[in-house]
Order: sequence, then structure tokens, then C-alpha cells
Amino acid sequence: MFKDITPLLIDAKLFAGAVERMAAPYRGEGITRVVAIESRGFLLGAPIAVALGAGLVPIRKPGKLPAARERVEYALEYGTDAVEIHRDALAPGDRVLLVDDVLATGGTAAAAGRLVGARGVALVGYGFLIELAFLGGRARLGDARIEALLRYS
Repeated sequence: MFKDITPLLIDAKLFAGAVERMAAPYRGEGITRVVAIESRGFLLGAPIAVALGAGLVPIRKPGKLPAARERVEYALEYGTDAVEIHRDALAPGDRVLLVDDVLATGGTAAAAGRLVGARGVALVGYGFLIELAFLGGRARLGDARIEALLRYS
């Protein structure tokens, strides 16, 4: 089920409002890094990082990051996939917000959370523009805080 976010992105006021509302729950949490999941997560993660005064760290599909990296593989309904992060992108003491556009089944977000957690940092929470709650992805993300602007039951 594809959710088109381009109408939000092309309206400057709506886009700014969405970014502010996604950042707001994590203000005062000392976020030092916003980790954004490829690729639509980059569109939201970058301005959220700026809004929170944090650095931006991309999580990408295999082979797209240029430096030394770590990888986590995860199961899909139809096979396996993997995500990678630069080995030196996070440091002990970092406080991380993980951002993506949609929380669906939770596979990619859970893999990204494992990848971040393996770096010895504090995963403060997850931020999503849309949650497709009927797919149960929230259950795969453990005890971390989860915020979503829109929720489809």
C-alpha cells in the first residue's frame, strides 16, 4: 500500500509544519543524531535534524555508502534485504532519533534499530510521518518511543 507524500513535500507550509510536528516530541531529549532510512526518510530526517540541532546519519541499502560500514540483514515477506550505516557515524553517548516516512510491517525500521543499537548509543525513539497501524509494525520496534503524525487503523 503506497502512500504518496509528494503533495506534502511541494507545499512549503505543510512540509514545514510536518517537520516541526515530527521534531516537537523529541525537543529537550538531547538528540545528537537523526538517523534517516533510505530514501524517503532522508527527505524528512534532514530538516528534522536541523530543527533539533543534530547531525544527520543515513542508513542505506547495501553498497551505497562509501566508507567502512556495518550491515544488518532482515527478512521480508518475499526474501531478505539489508541496511548499512557508516561504522564511524555514531559514537558512545550519542542520543539517536530514527526517522522514516512510513511505518508499515516494521521490518526495515526494526533492522535499522538493531543497527543503531549495536553501535552502543541510546535509541531515544522513532519518528514517522505515517503509521499503517493495521500492519502491526509497532510491535517489532521494542520498547522505544514511537511517534507518528498520521495513523491509519
